[in-house]
Amino acid sequence: MSIQDWPELERPREKLLTLGAPRLSDAELLAIFLRTGIAGKSAVDLARELLADFGSLRALLTCDRRVFCARKGLGDAKYAQLQAVLEMARRHLAESLTRPDALTSPQAARAYLQAQLRDREHEVFACLMLDNRHRVIAFRELFQGGIDGASVYPRVVVKQALADNAAAVILAHNHPSGVAEPSQSDIAITRRLKEALALVDIRVLDHLVVGDEVVCFSERGLI
Repeated sequence: MSIQDWPELERPREKLLTLGAPRLSDAELLAIFLRTGIAGKSAVDLARELLADFGSLRALLTCDRRVFCARKGLGDAKYAQLQAVLEMARRHLAESLTRPDALTSPQAARAYLQAQLRDREHEVFACLMLDNRHRVIAFRELFQGGIDGASVYPRVVVKQALADNAAAVILAHNHPSGVAEPSQSDIAITRRLKEALALVDIRVLDHLVVGDEVVCFSERGLI
């Protein structure tokens, strides 16, 4: 049976317009993105099959282009559409941080940093540079690779913070394993950066470790 023959509130697009996007399942949201199914499968059937095969919506959205395009019903056009949607979401979060009251809620910074760093294949160390009213000046990716005391240089962080005229910073890095538990190395480099930045009167407000979840040093009493 075609989706067009389904009751109206069971059709993903009509359900979204009537009830709102949060009421849709992952498969229904994916079906709207796919728009069409393949021979013998509706868009919803195809979406359910893809989610079952990939294991999760996130795994599908972040998979390699070659793997994505190899699936029947997908391809380069849909891969390009998907990357555009993901980038628009990241930019939307970035714009939300530029409002004057952006960091009155820590959730805004957490959501933005998670979107930027969660799905990176390698560790990335970054800083949110803030002015004296804790408004975002810039997001800076400063180091890549294994993030430890030997690969994060306080002088580089201090130099960039001064160049941005930052009054405060939020440190962040990802754990590609998905496990966001801070390591002893994470704690040590945070202490070194806090001491180095304090010498030029720049405060470290927090350090966020991004994995499948986000761990804030401030919430752990580590900052």
